[in-house]
Amino acid sequence: MKQEHAPQRATVWHRILISGWMLATGIVSAVGLFVLAAVDPHHRSFMLWLLMFPAAFLTVGAIRVTVSRRGVTAGSLLVPFLRRRFPLERIESASARWTKPAEIGGWGYRWNPGLSAISLREGDAMWLTLTSGSQFVITIDDADTAAELTNHLLARGDEGP
Repeated sequence: MKQEHAPQRATVWHRILISGWMLATGIVSAVGLFVLAAVDPHHRSFMLWLLMFPAAFLTVGAIRVTVSRRGVTAGSLLVPFLRRRFPLERIESASARWTKPAEIGGWGYRWNPGLSAISLREGDAMWLTLTSGSQFVITIDDADTAAELTNHLLARGDEGP
C-alpha cells in the first residue's frame, strides 16, 4: 500500500536592508586608506590597521533578517557567517515599533547591558524579548509582520510542521 504524505508548508519571512551611507563610507574610507598605504611606506602598517573601521561599516551596512521555525536570524549580507541566531526557545516574545538609533545606542551593531541591536536607520524595528530578560532590536522594514510571525511560531510551539 502506497502511503501519501501531505505537503508541509514552510512559513518563512525575510527582508534585506541596505544602508547606502554606511556602505559608501566603508568603500570610500577603505580606498583612501589603501591609497595612503601605497604612497606612504612609513605609515603603511598604521593605515592597514585602520582598515578595521571601514570593514565594520561594510560588514553591518547590509543585513538580512529571517524569521522561521528555526527562530530569528540577523546577519551581514556581505559577510554571511557573521550573524546572530535566536532559536525560538530563547525568545519570550516579539514586538514592533518605530525606533530611533539614539534609543538603542546608535548606528551599527550595538552592545549595551540588557540590550543589543542592529540599527541601520530610524524606523520600523523588531524588538525581541529573550528568555534571559535581555532584548535584541533589529531595524528592518515590515517589522510588524516579522514580530507577528515570531509570536505565532512561539504560540504554536512544536505543534506545527
